[in-house]
Parts: sequence; structure tokens; C-alpha cells
Amino acid sequence: MLINNPKYHYLYLFLLFSGIVCAQNTASGKIVDAKTNKEVTGVDIFINDSNQPLLTTTNGDFSVQSDSIIYKLKFLRKSYALESVDITPENANNIFVKLSKEKVESIQEVVIHNEKTKYKNKKENPAYAIMQEVWKRKRNNGLNKFDTYTYKEYEKIQFDANNLDSAFMKRKIFNKLDFIFDYADSTASGKMALPVFLNEAVYENYGENKPGKKTKRLLIAQKTSGFQDNQIVTLTAKNLYRDINIYDNTLNYFDIGFPSPVGTDGFSTYDYNLVDTLSVRGENAYKIRYQPKRTDILAFQGYLYIDTDTYAVIGATLKSTQKMNVNFVNGISTELEYDNPDENTFLPKKFVTEVEITPFSKKKTSKSIIAKRSVDYSDYVFNKPLAASVFTRREEEYDNKFVDKDEAYWTKARPDSLSKSEQGVYDMLDKLQQVPKFNRIVKLYETLGSGYYNVTKGIDLGPIFSVYGVNEVEGDRIRLGARSYFTMNDPWRIQFYTAYGFKDQQFKYGVEAKYMFNRVNRFMIGAGTRRDIMQLGVQLTTDDGIMSRSFASSTVFARGDNASLSSLNQTNVFAAIEPWKNFQVRIDGTMQSIKSANPDGFSLMYYRNGNLRQTLNDSHVTISLIARPGAKFSQTGVDRHEHGTLAPTIVLKYTRGLEGLFNADFNYNKLQFLFYKPVLIGSWGKTLINFEAGKNFNTVPLALQNVIPGNQSYSLVGNTFAQLNYYEFVADTYTTLHLEHHFNGKILSYIPLIKKLKLREIAFIRSAYGTLSDASKNINVEGFKYSAPSDHIYYEYGFGIENIGFGNLRIFRVDFNWRGNYLNRPDISTFGIKAGFQVGF
Repeated sequence: MLINNPKYHYLYLFLLFSGIVCAQNTASGKIVDAKTNKEVTGVDIFINDSNQPLLTTTNGDFSVQSDSIIYKLKFLRKSYALESVDITPENANNIFVKLSKEKVESIQEVVIHNEKTKYKNKKENPAYAIMQEVWKRKRNNGLNKFDTYTYKEYEKIQFDANNLDSAFMKRKIFNKLDFIFDYADSTASGKMALPVFLNEAVYENYGENKPGKKTKRLLIAQKTSGFQDNQIVTLTAKNLYRDINIYDNTLNYFDIGFPSPVGTDGFSTYDYNLVDTLSVRGENAYKIRYQPKRTDILAFQGYLYIDTDTYAVIGATLKSTQKMNVNFVNGISTELEYDNPDENTFLPKKFVTEVEITPFSKKKTSKSIIAKRSVDYSDYVFNKPLAASVFTRREEEYDNKFVDKDEAYWTKARPDSLSKSEQGVYDMLDKLQQVPKFNRIVKLYETLGSGYYNVTKGIDLGPIFSVYGVNEVEGDRIRLGARSYFTMNDPWRIQFYTAYGFKDQQFKYGVEAKYMFNRVNRFMIGAGTRRDIMQLGVQLTTDDGIMSRSFASSTVFARGDNASLSSLNQTNVFAAIEPWKNFQVRIDGTMQSIKSANPDGFSLMYYRNGNLRQTLNDSHVTISLIARPGAKFSQTGVDRHEHGTLAPTIVLKYTRGLEGLFNADFNYNKLQFLFYKPVLIGSWGKTLINFEAGKNFNTVPLALQNVIPGNQSYSLVGNTFAQLNYYEFVADTYTTLHLEHHFNGKILSYIPLIKKLKLREIAFIRSAYGTLSDASKNINVEGFKYSAPSDHIYYEYGFGIENIGFGNLRIFRVDFNWRGNYLNRPDISTFGIKAGFQVGF
């Protein structure tokens, strides 16, 4: 089944912001101990939101200067709590700072040094004894222990363009846009940071554990700076983050597994050192520094704060190493705070995650985007009876105006007031909306992100990535299409395309319309028709959608002659509904005629009632049950964008052929099943599992048979067999299994010189088994050519190298494939190389 995946969107974000701050200011004052009023020296002073101190004091007086407006100063010294002071013109030169000892109000990022204590073995390490107690008393999320619960969640996501300098700001692209730099702030490096995006959201969360398991996350307010109509930007922002549990052995960032420093196998990855005992929010805590044993693996460094009495994690900082091998990402840092209501459970209190993203270079001075997400959890209420209606999806939740709130609401809803720079984002983006040049940049980003170009209100051209193709029958092929598009939440959509082959000199077309009656259960109907040249047999669990891309148009280079193309005339009507969230029931009615597009090189002729026929007429009804447990979607119209998750896809399909209906030739019954799931395997990477099975219960000709998908192109095509020819294996009954494991560079990082290339290794194995009856062979004129992998399980195997490129742009992949058996067949390939682009972290 084809799934809309927004994995490309974050890459295009830089096309919007890469072309995208300066006033003098000073601040001065005195720093004293809060109890003794004596001067305090050796204090690190941070400007605004910088993580690097601008100054370390040598006496009680201080004076700092910046190239831009200073709106906040932070003061940090060992054994003292962090103190933060908002700076205004009135107090900038008369600041009196009092530092309090032995009380840390919040855990701040600390610069991690490389020195560490050496121990003969881990049992001599006092941190090991502490971590053993943590593992022994491993806590679970407290939400699972109560019959019911509710809590409030405030989420803030901000993007800043970072490392901007005066030369960059003078570029021609900023002509008529230079006012945006009035909203920029200086950083500790002396460069500028420009806020470019801000999204705030408030959720009410409801849960029931008894008698049944129910959850509800209700968005009750959302405010986005200037991008209400550009949900691809908002989706890109939200899609960067995953929910994590510090007690898990593996933490999920970008669907990549990082070993948790609190995991039970943490000592295999990290070195731990007990460095201090201090007070955190009034609780005595051990402060443990941890660092990875090897800096060139996917791991963190930082501090753990462990309660001295209960051995609960009350806070943690996680910061990536400089050699982290993740595409487009220069660094990650996370700060976590937990409440611990009893000895067995924890409750999230506050999570803050920063991701530094750059499209090309990993240098610290590179232009980058700082994406920061902070989530505050509050107002926990437990065991209060909840009405069943709380968990019912309601129509008003899906209304475009449902989350509109005034500024008075936001002032009250925010845990902390917005900083000056955050407030400026809303003003700046509102002004930018009036600038044509900015709107053109946004339009370019939207085009690359969606694949469609908006020509006027309500009409998009595309998809732009399907314009050109080539195959044996059509030669060079041009495909042009369009769709209706007014907003991201349109309840209806019309799409069409036309294509022309310069070799067969034939026009092809397709058109489809669909309408959604209800946003809650997503009840929709649709109809469409197409006449096209297609490569059938490249997908087992197919869908009947008219606008699905023709594989024939996507093969530019291939091994051998591909003559096995079909000419298809198809009309489809469908109805679909989601009676439960992420569970869809769909019914399709399809009428089609299929014949060979190249009769001289590929025969679809068959016998029916003793007569020889070249065109198959088919009418069938398909019932599909599609489950996506845990999947997250944005938008509520007929088309949705999916957030990146590890959610499985489970499909069960039943197809009934109806002989005589619209001159259909066959009665038949077909049952198919698909299961797909990505699985994180700790620090060893991610495995992709794809299992399919199916059966034709009746005799049908080749055009309706199950074809084990081959791939004669030189490009990467998912869930196909790289060393099979098209139509090499045909089966009444089949099972296939694809296992592909991505090691994320775990093995290659041990090899000198090679590890500097940041390459990542992949291993895979594919297998298929099936049977084909004599009746199914004999019904086809050339049935003698076809067989199923029934003697042995067909398999092929190989390895791949991904992450090929330079800097942060590493999107090329090469696979090396070997055929495992059935080696005595004519015209086969026992070894092959596939290559292609693979955009991902």
C-alpha cells in the first residue's frame, strides 16, 4: 500500500530559510552571595539564550558588551543556583545579582569536559553502585497506574536561523527583506540568530486504564507565526521530535536508536563518574557525568541527576558528540525533568530539545537552523471519573477555527511569558506575508515539499517528479497533471493527468475525484478512470487508486529488454470510512480491460471456453481493512500528511471477481495480507520487516495472477526482488519476506580511515515461496514459461552502503545484490548493483 510519507520535507526547509540580525548594547552590575552579601567571583555570564559563557568574572563587578540587544543575562557558578535576569534599558547598567547556594531551580546545560576518573573495573566505580539501584528500582510512567488521568501539555517549537554575519545579511536576496534583521539577536560567538518560526500548542490529555485502555490528546489551542496556511512547514517542525522515556534502553531520535544512559546496558556504551551531590528543586541528588566510550558512535554525553533516597531520575541532560553521524544534523541536546510521586513511578515535568540542522556542512560556523522544542506538563488529575464522551471524536475538533484563541488566552496559558525575540517572530512573519519576494520563497519550498506547483487559487500542477520517463513501448514519455487545491483541509479533490509516448505516439490519461462527508470518521467516496501503459507485477498488495503512479514511467535505465508492459483501461469507484482511529475500511468496485502493450514481445493471450483471447475483461469488488496503530497525521481533508513514526502497517484484502458483470470473464476469490514494521534494535540500528502472503482460490490468467515482484531497473525499488526478471515467478499462493537492517555506521566506525567517510552499512535478505497449479499454467497461451518458487524458497541477499555524500548532504545509496538459487534459468542475473537517492536522517 502506498503511504504518504513527509520524510523529504525537512530537507526543503533550508530552501526557505537558507537565504534568510544589529544594535549596540551593554550591561553591568555586581554579583553577591544572597546570604552574606559578599562578592562572588568566578561566575560564568551567558547572554540571552547562549549556551557558551561570554565572560567569567574575576571580581564582584561585571560589564558585558554585545553587538546586538541584550534582553537576558544568566549567571552560573559551581555550588550556586543558576540566576537569570531580564534586561531592560532601565536596569541595564545597575544590575544587582544575588546567587543562592545549594539550590538548583532547574537543570541547565553544562559544558562537558573530557577528563574522567580511571577505575580498574566498574564495580570500583561509585556511579556503578548508584546506577545498579536505579535499574533495580526502574520506574514506569505513572500514568499507567491510575484508573483515569488528565493533564495539560503546553508545547512550543521555535526555529532560529543561526550563525548569520554582516556579509550574509548584505546579500542581494535580502533586498526589501532587510527589516527582518531588526528581530535578530547576537550569540556568544558574535554572530546573529534570527527567529524565523514559532508554533505554540496547548493540549488536554485524557486517559483511562480500567476497565478498558483509552487515550485522547485534544488540541485546544494552536498559534503559528505566519504559517497557518503552510502546514508543510508546521509539519516539518513537529516531525523532528519523538517522545522519549529516559528509562528505556533505546531512545528514539529521528527514528534512529540512541542508547539511553539510564538503560540497563548503559555501561557497555558509557563511562560514568560521580561528580557531586547537590539539591535539585529541593531534593538531594547525585550528579553523575556520563560520556560515550567511543565518540564516533550514536550516543550522548551529559549529566544524570539521581535522587539520593529513592534513586529516581529527577533530571538529565543529553548532548550529542561532535562526531555524531546523522544527516542534516550538527547536534542534539535534551534536558529532562521528572516528578516522582511514589517509589515505582515517574511523571514528565518538562522536556526541552534543541536540534541544530544544516543542509551541507558540519562546521560549527556553518549557517544552520536551531530547532527548539519545549514541553511543559502540568495540572495532573488522577482517578477522576471520565465520561465516555470524552474519548469520542467530535466534528468541532476538526474545524479550521477550532483552535483559534485570542492573545488573552495565550497570556494565561503559557507557563512562562515569551521572550522578546519570541514575541518578535509573530510581528516579523506578519510583515513578511506582505512581501512578494518572501512569498515566492515560501512557494518554492511548498512546491518541493508537496511535488505540486500552485498556478492560481485552487489549481496545482504536478506531481513535478513524474514528468519524464522512458520504456520499451512508449519510448520517451511526458506526463503532465493537475489537481484542485484550495486549502490543506479540502473535503474534496479532483486530479487528472495526461501522458504522451513519442514512440507509440499515443496519448494516455487518468482522472479521479473524491469527496469526504465527515472529518471525524473520514467517510469518503470517489471515482476515477484511466487509460495507460503500466508495468504490472511490481507490487503484490496493490491498491485500486487511479492516480497511483505508473511504474512504467519511472524506469529510465534498466538491465535487459523490458517488453512485459500492459495496456490498461480501468474505471474505479470506492467508499472508505474509519470507524476507529487509524483503522480504515475501504470497498472498491473496479472494471478493467487488460491486454499486452507489446504483443510481439510479451503475450497475455489466454483460453476461455476453448476460445483464444488477447484482452482480459475483469470486474471485481475489493474489501480492504487497513490498520495503522500509533500513526500520527496532520490535516483533516481528503489528503493527509503523516508524521514520522515507527507505526506498523497491517492490511487484509479480499477480492471477488464477478463473471458477466460488464462482460467480465472470470469469477474468482483472492485473499491477501501485508505486514510492515520498522523496529529499532538498540544501538545496532533499525530493521525494516515486510511480510506478504496471498492466495488465488480460482484459476485465472496471467493478467490477474500474483506476480513475485522483480526489478530490472538499476534503481532502488522497495519490496521488490533485485535479481528477478519481471514475471519470472508467478503464483496462485505466495509468501514473501523482506528483512533489511540499517546499522547506522556501527561496524564501519571501527575501521580506520573508512570511518572518516561517515558511511553506513546495510544488510538484507529477501525470500519468496509459492505454488502455481497446472490449470493456471495451461490457461495461458505461453503458460509453459511461468512457474512459482515451489521447489525451494527463492532468496537473494546482499549489502548496501548508504550515507554517501559530503558534509551533511549524504543522500546516495548503493546496493550489491546476489541471487541465492534458481541459478540455471536462462537470461537471469546472478549479481547486480542498484543505486538511488535516499533522503533521511
